[in-house]
Amino acid sequence: MSIMESMGKTKPRPRRSFTPEFKAETVELCRRGDRSVGQVAKDFDLTETAVRDWVGYRTPADYETALAA
Repeated sequence: MSIMESMGKTKPRPRRSFTPEFKAETVELCRRGDRSVGQVAKDFDLTETAVRDWVGYRTPADYETALAA
């Protein structure tokens, strides 16, 4: 039995990647104002921190620039 099993924890989820278009759509949902950042994150099974980071960008081109940095 591994240490993770003995502690009752599961393996962490593999790191996921998202397209600039998906991020832009997610940001737009946050900016509409009918749902909070936390609710949008929950709806898409994302971390609130990730969505808040994305909201700091304006267009898919900005994501590409940030990813290249």
